[in-house]
Amino acid sequence: MLLLAHLIAVSAYAGFQWTVRVLVYPQFDQVPAAAFPGYERAHQRRVSRVVGPLFAAQVLTSSWLVVDRPNGTPLGLALAAAALVALVLLVTAVGAVPLHRRLDAGWDVAVHRRLLRVDSVRAGLATAAVGVAALLVG
Repeated sequence: MLLLAHLIAVSAYAGFQWTVRVLVYPQFDQVPAAAFPGYERAHQRRVSRVVGPLFAAQVLTSSWLVVDRPNGTPLGLALAAAALVALVLLVTAVGAVPLHRRLDAGWDVAVHRRLLRVDSVRAGLATAAVGVAALLVG
């Protein structure tokens, strides 16, 4: 059950992350510059309500996998699952969050481009997490 719960958690996050990367962030440049700070703050408020529970579910299930591995679960895969979740959180904390804070001050094309690159890394890590979770489920 834990392995399936982890697969569901990382899959839900990956779906969210790819939606943000492909649909949400590319549209930022369509917001008028004068309206952008308010738009950015609203985006941050709304997205936190979605991503917070997704992060919590991933941290819970990946930690549980390491602390109390189900029988037959390879330690290496459990550690890889936890490491990928940790990397997503790290890239978010040191990459995406500071860039969003800079966008709070107003539209900046260069910051937006960096956000897209950082988000591509997060989407890639999230996809890898789904792959590892699928291997765990078998």
